Amino acid sequence: MGNSVYEIITQKIMEQLERGVIPWKKPWTTEWPMNFKTKKRYRGINVSLLTMNDFDSPYWLSFKQVGELGGRVKKGEKGTVIVFWKMLEAKEEEANEETDKKFIPLLRYYRVWNLEQTEGIEYEKEHKAKKEIEILDEAERIISDMPDKPIIKFGGKKAFYTPSTDTVQIPEREYFHSVTGFYGTIFHELGHSTGHQKRLNRPGISNFDYFGSHQYSKEELVAEMTAAFLLGHLGFWEDPEIKNSAAYIDGWLEKLEKDPRFVVQAAAQAQKAADYILNIKDAEEDEGEDE
Repeated sequence: MGNSVYEIITQKIMEQLERGVIPWKKPWTTEWPMNFKTKKRYRGINVSLLTMNDFDSPYWLSFKQVGELGGRVKKGEKGTVIVFWKMLEAKEEEANEETDKKFIPLLRYYRVWNLEQTEGIEYEKEHKAKKEIEILDEAERIISDMPDKPIIKFGGKKAFYTPSTDTVQIPEREYFHSVTGFYGTIFHELGHSTGHQKRLNRPGISNFDYFGSHQYSKEELVAEMTAAFLLGHLGFWEDPEIKNSAAYIDGWLEKLEKDPRFVVQAAAQAQKAADYILNIKDAEEDEGEDE
């Protein structure tokens, strides 16, 4: 692969898949990753890039920020690559429907270090795990409070979303082996529903191509990542229903090999879907912290 930002990030995702790890389904063992100085949560593909690591601390800093806080990076510690978006006004000849005829996205990467990789910065380690009943109540609230939500029906043995009737079908709770699997499935299908033309009008749903198509594959990844973002938002722990099958992993490796932009774009769309479900408006994108 070359060295474009998309290719750098995709290569890192593929390396994880080749090891049998599915980055967007990595168990949540810490709080949501955030910048220690600004206290802003990271978003989109950066969530997967940062949670690939095994640090207990959820806090990250750029090299410049470490120095500004009076600390230093420990000798030999390597930074983690993440990205930030900047929207540039498009020239008339560059404008198109995908860029809303006005702007084009500029993607850049830089490195951050986990607080555990630094010294000289004082901070209190605190991880307040939510009680299961709190998580369940919040999960139900997310579902009930979703703006303009689709019809949700329970029954049958399959989970799916039908755009023509704007209906989500979910098997009864008893068919799932875990609470995480149950809510993860609901969030997956609600993620699909955000693509309806009356919501985010995403091509994978509003202009459905066919099962197995490139467009359909990206839509599936968008729904998977949406579910992961929502589960992470709630603080759910490992899902025992996740099966890292060789066929599943090989399928994603093939898609990523063909299109380096695939996973980054899917993560951005998934973040928008999760924001829609959570009714978060005008959320700020990750910024270049060394700028």
